[in-house]
Amino acid sequence: MIEDWEAALADIDVAGAKGILRDLASLRKQLEKEDPDADRVHALLHRLGAATTRIAEKSDKSQDKLKALGEALTEAGEDSPDEEEDVVAAASPKRARKKN
Repeated sequence: MIEDWEAALADIDVAGAKGILRDLASLRKQLEKEDPDADRVHALLHRLGAATTRIAEKSDKSQDKLKALGEALTEAGEDSPDEEEDVVAAASPKRARKKN
Protein backbone atom coordinates (compact mmCIF):
# COMPACT_ATOMS: atom_id res chain seq x y z
CA MET A 1 0.00 0.00 0.00
CA ILE A 2 2.76 2.41 0.90
CA GLU A 3 4.36 1.88 -2.49
CA ASP A 4 1.04 2.78 -4.14
CA TRP A 5 0.84 5.98 -2.08
CA GLU A 6 4.42 6.83 -2.98
CA ALA A 7 3.68 6.31 -6.67
CA ALA A 8 0.58 8.51 -6.48
CA LEU A 9 2.49 11.28 -4.71
CA ALA A 10 5.46 11.11 -7.08
CA ASP A 11 3.28 12.65 -9.80
CA ILE A 12 2.08 15.51 -7.62
CA ASP A 13 4.04 18.75 -7.76
CA VAL A 14 2.67 20.44 -4.65
CA ALA A 15 4.53 21.88 -1.67
CA GLY A 16 4.57 19.27 1.08
CA ALA A 17 4.55 16.19 -1.16
CA LYS A 18 8.26 15.48 -0.61
CA GLY A 19 7.78 15.65 3.16
CA ILE A 20 4.94 13.17 2.91
CA LEU A 21 7.17 10.86 0.89
CA ARG A 22 9.79 11.05 3.66
CA ASP A 23 7.17 10.22 6.30
CA LEU A 24 5.97 7.30 4.18
CA ALA A 25 9.55 6.01 4.06
CA SER A 26 9.75 6.29 7.86
CA LEU A 27 6.44 4.47 8.17
CA ARG A 28 7.65 1.71 5.87
CA LYS A 29 10.83 1.31 7.95
CA GLN A 30 8.76 1.00 11.12
CA LEU A 31 6.45 -1.57 9.58
CA GLU A 32 9.37 -3.61 8.25
CA LYS A 33 10.89 -3.92 11.73
CA GLU A 34 10.39 -7.12 13.67
CA ASP A 35 9.02 -5.06 16.55
CA PRO A 36 7.68 -1.71 15.23
CA ASP A 37 7.17 1.17 17.65
CA ALA A 38 3.38 1.46 17.83
CA ASP A 39 3.47 5.01 19.17
CA ARG A 40 5.76 6.08 16.33
CA VAL A 41 3.51 4.39 13.75
CA HIS A 42 0.41 6.11 15.15
CA ALA A 43 2.16 9.48 15.17
CA LEU A 44 3.37 9.01 11.58
CA LEU A 45 -0.12 8.02 10.45
CA HIS A 46 -1.63 11.11 12.07
CA ARG A 47 1.02 13.43 10.64
CA LEU A 48 0.70 11.84 7.19
CA GLY A 49 -3.06 12.23 7.32
CA ALA A 50 -2.92 15.89 8.19
CA ALA A 51 -0.26 16.64 5.57
CA THR A 52 -2.05 14.65 2.86
CA THR A 53 -5.33 16.44 3.55
CA ARG A 54 -3.53 19.80 3.29
CA ILE A 55 -1.95 19.04 -0.08
CA ALA A 56 -5.20 17.57 -1.44
CA GLU A 57 -6.69 21.04 -1.43
CA LYS A 58 -3.77 22.34 -3.55
CA SER A 59 -3.55 19.43 -5.96
CA ASP A 60 -5.00 19.46 -9.46
CA LYS A 61 -4.68 15.68 -9.71
CA SER A 62 -6.44 13.09 -7.54
CA GLN A 63 -7.82 15.69 -5.13
CA ASP A 64 -10.67 13.47 -3.90
CA LYS A 65 -8.41 10.43 -3.50
CA LEU A 66 -5.82 12.42 -1.57
CA LYS A 67 -8.43 13.94 0.70
CA ALA A 68 -9.96 10.52 1.44
CA LEU A 69 -6.52 9.05 2.09
CA GLY A 70 -5.61 11.93 4.39
CA GLU A 71 -8.79 11.54 6.41
CA ALA A 72 -8.29 7.77 6.71
CA LEU A 73 -4.69 8.18 7.85
CA THR A 74 -5.62 10.84 10.38
CA GLU A 75 -8.28 8.60 11.86
CA ALA A 76 -5.90 5.60 11.94
CA GLY A 77 -3.20 7.56 13.75
CA GLU A 78 -3.25 9.66 16.82
CA ASP A 79 -1.74 13.00 17.63
CA SER A 80 1.39 12.67 19.78
CA PRO A 81 2.56 16.20 20.57
CA ASP A 82 5.16 14.88 23.03
CA GLU A 83 6.85 12.73 20.39
CA GLU A 84 10.36 13.79 19.50
CA GLU A 85 10.34 15.24 15.99
CA ASP A 86 12.06 13.17 13.32
CA VAL A 87 13.60 16.03 11.35
CA VAL A 88 14.52 13.81 8.40
CA ALA A 89 10.96 12.55 8.08
CA ALA A 90 9.13 15.71 9.01
CA ALA A 91 6.34 16.47 6.59
CA SER A 92 6.47 20.14 7.40
CA PRO A 93 9.88 21.43 8.53
CA LYS A 94 8.40 24.88 9.22
CA ARG A 95 6.17 23.29 11.86
CA ALA A 96 9.23 22.42 13.97
CA ARG A 97 10.37 26.06 14.01
CA LYS A 98 6.98 27.28 15.19
CA LYS A 99 7.11 25.03 18.27
CA ASN A 100 10.33 26.61 19.53
